[in-house]
Amino acid sequence: MLKIHGRANSINVQKALWCAEECGLVYERTDVGGAFGGNDQPWYRAMNPNGVVPTIDDNGYTLWESNSVVRYLASIHAQGTLWPLDPKTRGEADRWMDWKLSTIQGGMTVLFWGLVRTPPEKRDLDAIEKARVATADLWKRLDGHLANRRYVAGAQFTMGDIPVGAMAYRWFNLSFERKDLPDLSNLRAWYDRLTTRPAYAKIVMPPMT
Repeated sequence: MLKIHGRANSINVQKALWCAEECGLVYERTDVGGAFGGNDQPWYRAMNPNGVVPTIDDNGYTLWESNSVVRYLASIHAQGTLWPLDPKTRGEADRWMDWKLSTIQGGMTVLFWGLVRTPPEKRDLDAIEKARVATADLWKRLDGHLANRRYVAGAQFTMGDIPVGAMAYRWFNLSFERKDLPDLSNLRAWYDRLTTRPAYAKIVMPPMT
């Protein structure tokens, strides 16, 4: 059985879990990291020397790095759907997966940690405000891409939607002022489509903690 090690409120773990659910896999999840600890223990570091989550154990094969996990599961269990067979379509999916890491993650991390995991009296409001404005401008890039596409790689939902889709939930549900930000109507329509997916609702949409 597939084992997924990591706490359910980690966005990186959510990517792996969402993918597994979309693939219809039976899996076992173990709480690791954050308040649960364990990721500094020898048994975990033997699988993942970085000590971060998630790590999967697929019948003895271990893999870490959440986007790599999504690609691995999709390539085995969802060829032609999550894993596009057309190389160009797969390239589209790949680049938006990487865009989540290279471009949008920095500002979103500031917003999430500042507004969810930091007590109000300890928040760096200047950093949060800068991230709010700058990150909205970055989301405009995906919004423009989605102007004539239902999903990031084209007409069909693919693995490319998983990393940015998990992050989009946080963007649309964090508590900050939005009236002075770009409209992002294409991004919102794509996000609304994701919310109709049972796996997204189950894995990504529980309250943020």
